[in-house]
Amino acid sequence: MKNKHPIPPKAATRLLTWLLRSDMTEEVLGDLEEKFYSVAEHKSFLRAKLNYWYQVLNYLRPFAIKKSKSTSIQSTMVRHNLTLTFRNYRKYKTQFLINLTGLSTGLACVLFISLWVADEQSVDQFHEHRDQLYQVMSNHSDASGIHTLRGVPGMLLEEIQAKVPEVRYATASTDTHEFTLSSEESYFKADGKFASEDFLQVFSYPLVEGAGISDKSGILISESLAMRIFKSTHVTGKSLVWHFFNKKKAVVVAGVFQSIPHNSSDNFDFVMSWDFFHDDLITYKNWFNYYGRIAVVLNPSADPKMATDKIDALLKEHQQDGKVDLFLTRYSDLYLHGKYENGEQAGGRVENVGLFRIIALFILFIASINFINLSTAKATHRIKEIGVKKSLGASRGSLMGQYFTESLMLSLLSVVVAFLLVWLLLPQFNFLAQKQLTLNLTWPVIQTAGLLIIVVGVVAGSYPALYLSGLKAIEVLKGKLSRKTGEVWGRKSLVVIQFSLSIILIVSVLVVYQQMEFVKKKNLGYDRENLVYFEREGRLMDHSDAFVAELKNISGVTHAALSGFNVGGGNSTGGISWPGKTPEDQIQFWEINSGNGLVEMLGLELVTGRAFSAEFGADSSSVIFNETAIAAMGMADPLGKIISHYTGDKKIVGVVKDFNLVSLHTRVEPMVFLYKPADTHWVMARLKPGNEVATIQEMGSLYESFNPGYVFKPQFVDQDYQAQYAAEERVGVLSRYFAGFAVLISCLGLFGLAAFTAERRTKEIGIRKVMGSSVLGIVYLLSLDFTKMVLVAAMIAMPISYFIAADWLEDFAFRIGLEWWFFALAGLSALLVAWLTVALQTIRTARINPVECLRNE
Repeated sequence: MKNKHPIPPKAATRLLTWLLRSDMTEEVLGDLEEKFYSVAEHKSFLRAKLNYWYQVLNYLRPFAIKKSKSTSIQSTMVRHNLTLTFRNYRKYKTQFLINLTGLSTGLACVLFISLWVADEQSVDQFHEHRDQLYQVMSNHSDASGIHTLRGVPGMLLEEIQAKVPEVRYATASTDTHEFTLSSEESYFKADGKFASEDFLQVFSYPLVEGAGISDKSGILISESLAMRIFKSTHVTGKSLVWHFFNKKKAVVVAGVFQSIPHNSSDNFDFVMSWDFFHDDLITYKNWFNYYGRIAVVLNPSADPKMATDKIDALLKEHQQDGKVDLFLTRYSDLYLHGKYENGEQAGGRVENVGLFRIIALFILFIASINFINLSTAKATHRIKEIGVKKSLGASRGSLMGQYFTESLMLSLLSVVVAFLLVWLLLPQFNFLAQKQLTLNLTWPVIQTAGLLIIVVGVVAGSYPALYLSGLKAIEVLKGKLSRKTGEVWGRKSLVVIQFSLSIILIVSVLVVYQQMEFVKKKNLGYDRENLVYFEREGRLMDHSDAFVAELKNISGVTHAALSGFNVGGGNSTGGISWPGKTPEDQIQFWEINSGNGLVEMLGLELVTGRAFSAEFGADSSSVIFNETAIAAMGMADPLGKIISHYTGDKKIVGVVKDFNLVSLHTRVEPMVFLYKPADTHWVMARLKPGNEVATIQEMGSLYESFNPGYVFKPQFVDQDYQAQYAAEERVGVLSRYFAGFAVLISCLGLFGLAAFTAERRTKEIGIRKVMGSSVLGIVYLLSLDFTKMVLVAAMIAMPISYFIAADWLEDFAFRIGLEWWFFALAGLSALLVAWLTVALQTIRTARINPVECLRNE
């Protein structure tokens, strides 16, 4: 129903009158009223009101809105503050450069650490089903505790698929191993694994061509491997031959998958059929052989605890007297949280992530302290400037705006310089960290940078902005303000905190370095120097004895043998029984397949008995244990005792002294040498020192004559040993750099404060020189306060750094002791650096002509 006396909406009219330029108001309102009455008459009152609102809002554009006087004033004030800011930067160049250098360096370190942490946290997060993707793990209980492994019986796969409804997909696979592939007459080394049919449903390794493996003769290869072998990625249907030991398998390329991303914990070049591995390669296929790696994707609504119980129950059905428990753990957590102690998750690489986060906070705090200290120190020099401005009518708000503008602008410049430094140095950082990091200005990165600018700028500018701007003009101009004790002690406290953090970092770096040196030089119980090995395959499988004999004839080779020795472990078994064994005695033994002469070549010391030797004929029914294994089995006189191995009864012919087969993170574990030369993976040789390159070339020529076409790829045992500590080495190297930067930033702040102190005491220095003080005496006077601060910092830092270092060393079963000189050296280093830093400024000040000191106001 139409209104008899319609009028335009009053709220819309008031809004337009308030915002519209005055020279347009009358004309625009007239036009809108005319339009309003026309629509009301010909259509409806509601349509007229809606149209009126639409027209009002349509007029609210920048050209039509009235200019606010306050906006203009604010704009002028911002320009004024920016002008004053850059003038002050020019006036106090030293302070500006010190602040800019320290803060930008600190922020660059924080950015590097943030990129490293983000990359670590991204590992294995690319899988589509990562939230439902779990690894089946096994806890093995024995007298020494609980050992957690990824290995499970491969036969478990079919049971899970058939009997656990919570599981959507399940796949079994092997660890990655280096194999040989050949195409026509060309041979290639490549990392491969065997995996069951649902492998690509469980893990997200997208195919770019072809399909999954449907039979035993299929193989999936990566784009990079396809380019290496065929110089093309369109290779579906092409033939390859897989080689391992004396086995060969003709395979057909069923598909090509994208090259594995850098943030994957599992890196491989090809995948072959699990059925081929399980049916044709596994010799001992039973429920006590943990040769499988099984991963499952649960249904979104499934309870992981219920699925765990059902999977564990499947194993228990086949191992009634076993001491093995299965459990599920999220696959994407294994990279960072892969360390288990006594069956419970106990850290892992996540500890390094936490360490670097702490270092980043330390560095940022140290850099911010410099900024705050120098800002507050210089602010007291500007008290007269404040008095003059306030007497001329400047408000407290305008003064606060000026100081905050200066701080925020310096923070902004520091962030820009920090990003530039990261961009320039990222290739070198990637080399040190063994990463493929990139600097992308994503929205989260921009948000973080903005937050840093605001936080650091506001904190550093808060003292002059809030305190100095509130001073009374008359008292400032009369010079009645005295320097507050709290202000001085505040700056000293910040310097103490700064150097405390620096000393903690120095101690940490020293401890990591000493532990890594200990690891490198530790006597492992075998001689790993100049020990080289290479894979035994092709014709070497049938002519090993002749090859080893020829190898020994090379002048640079002192010893050679067939070997199953593998740094880091290898195969383990619980399938050993001995006289007196009870159901509670469940022990996992590392297995080392051996030929004649391996014990002697490794330099192992026999406690009793003998090593394998041709003098005693075939030793296939003989075994050699280490001391830990004999102690775990409770044997007082082991020689001649018969034990039951899953391959048959064996006689103990020798016991060797304990040696470290795996890393020093773990204690020595039980191990057994089996005389199985036919099953050894490698040929091992010890080289004479001094001419290794020429010797390896001769070995390569001999290998080529015995095994034409195959790739000769020798590896050194000591390099494999060091590779176990690659993560710790990289953390140690990066920590040294970051600690160095932390000390450098601290010293920049100290240099700035020394300059400020010397400038403030210029007249005092002049008077003292006139009264006969020496340069050395003045340097001592100016350095004394800083020396006290560093000494207090050392006293605070030492107990804290002790507990941090002790906690880190707990990760190692074999570790250094925390010597007193670690802490003394760190404190002394900080003190010497502080002295040198202060001396650079104080000596220059102390040598100034006293006339100049007294003349300057």
